Amino acid sequence: MTTTASSKIQPVNKAQSQMSVAWRQFKKNPLARVGGFLLMFVYLLSLFAPFIAPDGLSNYSSTNITKFHPPTAVHLRDPETGNYGRPFVYQHTQQLNLDTFVNEYKPTTTKCPIYFGVKGDPYKLFGFIPGNIHLFGTGNPDCKVYLLGSETLGRDLFSRIMYASQISLTIGIGATIVSMLIGLFMGALAAYFGGWVDMLIMRLIEVLASIPDLFLLILLRAVFPQNVNPILALYIVLTILALVGWGGLARATRGQLLSVKEQDFVSAARGLGASDNRIMWRHMMPSMGAYVITAMSLSIPGYMLSEAGLSFLGIGAVEPYVSWGSLLTQAQEGGFSSFTERPWVLIPGFCIVFVVMCWQLVGDGLRDAFDPRKRR
Repeated sequence: MTTTASSKIQPVNKAQSQMSVAWRQFKKNPLARVGGFLLMFVYLLSLFAPFIAPDGLSNYSSTNITKFHPPTAVHLRDPETGNYGRPFVYQHTQQLNLDTFVNEYKPTTTKCPIYFGVKGDPYKLFGFIPGNIHLFGTGNPDCKVYLLGSETLGRDLFSRIMYASQISLTIGIGATIVSMLIGLFMGALAAYFGGWVDMLIMRLIEVLASIPDLFLLILLRAVFPQNVNPILALYIVLTILALVGWGGLARATRGQLLSVKEQDFVSAARGLGASDNRIMWRHMMPSMGAYVITAMSLSIPGYMLSEAGLSFLGIGAVEPYVSWGSLLTQAQEGGFSSFTERPWVLIPGFCIVFVVMCWQLVGDGLRDAFDPRKRR
């Protein structure tokens, strides 16, 4: 009599790719998750900035200039009846302070209800969808909602910050992508072909590294005419930032690909008759995936700060377009009064710090996720 013992079938663990392992490790980092969520929220707001902003980018009154209007308080409860109802703001009037000779804003008894889905200044959502419906507003041009106050021409600062986010956030990503493409291409050429190609690219990087970044940016920007189209100026800034910042990535790419070049799978591909283009881009460059993702997340905030500095100096985003850096020029022009009398003009600077901090959290999380020594 024979008996057969039933054995349990052991599950076979499927091989996981490097990206799936890194993603699982990234999700275990709470700070990186928070930074990633906040970044997605900020970029989503910037996509719908024309709809969320209650005013247009350059909307202001030439007859009633509300210069440096303080933020208006939004009331949910009627102080007269004590009942909750539709939110509203009080209309303000300007009064000259005879002691300081500065216009001060005093609330009146006129109430301005806040409505949602209000018709206002026309805009193009995503650059091509026309519309004139805004998220909120009073519908009264003489009684506006200044959530974050106004600037020197009486334009709503909240609306301008929303529009400026599109430029500041886009240039950071755009310049990084262009710089990454140039750096990867140059580094791959130097590592694969070597010889005079390697020497020429390395000497070019040394020349760029020997010139101060700010001086080079100003010099390259001065080549273009001052009356250039503002939109074209933004692309010029993006191109300048990319032309300056690819050297470090090219060096790192060259160093890593020099070690990959000597491995067996590259020799096998070369022995099977694969072309140089196929060996470089299909076999060698995929080994740079983890480094590229991490480097991009850490480079974006650097380019955002560079653009903010250029716009602050007046050679970046120019009127009628704005970035967070150009909005900070009003804080610099106001001097110490920007801290004491109108601190809301410093809010664009806090926006820059906030987004850069979030990118740093995401970058640190990605760096740890791709590092086998720090996996949990």
